[in-house]
Amino acid sequence: MPFAPSRRAAAAMFGGLALAPLFGRVSSAERYLDVHGGGNFTPVNIAIVPFAGDSGPAMTTIVVNNFKRSVFINPVDAGAAGAAINPDAAPDMAAFRALNAQYVVAGRSGRGPDGRMKTEFRLWDVAAGTQAAGQQYVTDPNNSRRVAHIVSDAIFTKVTGEKGFFDTRVAFVDETGPRENRRKRLAIMDQDGANLRYLTRGDDLVVTPRFSPNAQELTYMSFGAEDPRVFLLNIDNGQREVVGNFPGMTFSPRFSPDGQRVVMSLEQNGVANLYSMDLRSRTTTRLTDSSAIDTSPSYAPDGARICFESDRGGTQQIYVMGASGGGATRISFGDGRYSTPVWSPKGDYIAFTRQAGGKFGIGVMKPDGSGERILADGFHNEGPTWAPNGLYLMFFREASGGSKLFMTDVFGRAEFPVPTPGSASDPSWSPLLG
Repeated sequence: MPFAPSRRAAAAMFGGLALAPLFGRVSSAERYLDVHGGGNFTPVNIAIVPFAGDSGPAMTTIVVNNFKRSVFINPVDAGAAGAAINPDAAPDMAAFRALNAQYVVAGRSGRGPDGRMKTEFRLWDVAAGTQAAGQQYVTDPNNSRRVAHIVSDAIFTKVTGEKGFFDTRVAFVDETGPRENRRKRLAIMDQDGANLRYLTRGDDLVVTPRFSPNAQELTYMSFGAEDPRVFLLNIDNGQREVVGNFPGMTFSPRFSPDGQRVVMSLEQNGVANLYSMDLRSRTTTRLTDSSAIDTSPSYAPDGARICFESDRGGTQQIYVMGASGGGATRISFGDGRYSTPVWSPKGDYIAFTRQAGGKFGIGVMKPDGSGERILADGFHNEGPTWAPNGLYLMFFREASGGSKLFMTDVFGRAEFPVPTPGSASDPSWSPLLG
């Protein structure tokens, strides 16, 4: 089974990748969808003409399915209007206006004489009657799924003005067996559930995997014969190492935005404080000094601040402090208990889990605590993780048959299941791989 490569591996695999713009008369108008004005927007209708070529049907299916889960883009069946389209020529715009399509995508994908796969697409602006974007990719046929995600990202960015999220992976904990004897393995897959690969054998219990900023490593917590420890795992070669040699239990690890540090919680004598470790020098800095449980730290994207959960005020709440420690400010004041805060890659929100009224909600608030809203509410939702563009969240939901992964947009307009082979928890969304 082919696996989705890390950024370094991708560079090696795509070393022969040829990219060339496909330009006709390119529209100069940047008619982006406004994704910043809240949830009151109308998705952009894009007619997807089936890609020509022997790889065209598979390419078309992946692109359409990506857009179906994008919330901001509504894929429209091209129907008869796209039946005879030449991917190299402008389509009949009047036919697509009749379908209420604002853009048209056409292209082809197939093997060339040299055995490599050639994929190209053109995005047409129906109102302007001009080509808005176009690109050509030449690579190994084994990379066809990645090319489909890259094409989807290019179109998403042109239409919304935001980075895409399709060419990404998700690390998670795969769970099998009865609850009293649960086997937990680290697994990794494409964001749409394809290319599943297991990273650990399940000899030890594992939780809370987190990607490094370059998507080459994971940090996670493992329960073995000794006290639980925080590990670093190289995704490409499978090598792992313990982060520090602390007495007591270490947990809730997360990388700094520059990838040079890991921040985590260290428990001793019933008290947990936050520590950061420089991964080059292995020097450790204590960030909090309280008699409470401080855990689940997460850096702001500029690395200047950290949000975390603490019961220092009597119940679990979210606090923000400088990245080097010091005074902390409480920002959660709604009903219930707040946990698992995660700073958005854009810096505009902090996601969290809120437990209140017998329900677990996944929500977001601004870094000063204002603008709180719940995106998903139910019996047991937990563990939010951000897409790299800050427009989507993934989380897991416990149910009687086990836990499953779901994703929603930052406005809570739609929710979609994320396919996994069995029970799954603790998702972590990677950065873009390109």
